[in-house]
Amino acid sequence: MKRIWKWSWVLLLTGLFNLTFAQEAPKKHLNIIFIGNSITQGALLEKPSHEAPPVQAALYLEQQPGVGQVKFSNQGVSGCTTVDYLPSTHTLFDRMTQAADQLADEDWATLLFSVMLGTNDSASEGTNGAPVSPMQYRQNMAQLIDTLLVRYPTCKVIVHRPIWYSPTTYNGAKYLQEGLDSLISYYPVIQTLVKHYEAKAPGRVFLGDTLGFDHFKGKEELFHAEQGHVGTFYLHPNKKGAKELGELWGKAIYKVILDL
Repeated sequence: MKRIWKWSWVLLLTGLFNLTFAQEAPKKHLNIIFIGNSITQGALLEKPSHEAPPVQAALYLEQQPGVGQVKFSNQGVSGCTTVDYLPSTHTLFDRMTQAADQLADEDWATLLFSVMLGTNDSASEGTNGAPVSPMQYRQNMAQLIDTLLVRYPTCKVIVHRPIWYSPTTYNGAKYLQEGLDSLISYYPVIQTLVKHYEAKAPGRVFLGDTLGFDHFKGKEELFHAEQGHVGTFYLHPNKKGAKELGELWGKAIYKVILDL
């Protein structure tokens, strides 16, 4: 009788071990290149290397089930537009690919490009290429994405909707209500562009965060209050806003990688 019980326990423990091992999927390691402007860069934050949205997105992802190590490079550049990121200009694109090339060599991790561009494109004056029409915005984004897909054959590209800024925004560049209207017009362009890649390059390009625009709309407490040519404006998230934006990006990225 003792021998039977002994073997029963052995079989039970072996079965539980095998079941646990079978259910525990290997963790996904992520290498993320964040492409963006001053919002991505973390402009006006006291410690952008610790507080910028990419940092917050990485911290969020590392806390999620099934995610292993998260490496990232913040390639946000203040004032930049999609024009600045065109591969043909050999400026910001070349700088970004230097960082991406280093992470791309680590084939045990998924290489992701997290893109939020459009804020500076929407300016009516003062930024490179402004004002960028919805059609030109689509063409610029497509050139960027096409080049990434070819250069990094296993990468994934996630495109986030740009967040809201106040219609009083007028610093070195002129935005105001006209600019905000242009920014809003880019959202359906992003949606149709992602749909285009669903057919052209299945499983490579995804719609990222779409909630940030409304999440930040009119919430002055999430922004730095800045003084411009027509008074106070709200453009750059403060520490609290950067954390919330990073988490929105993180949630969108996590949703994508769950299906990979």
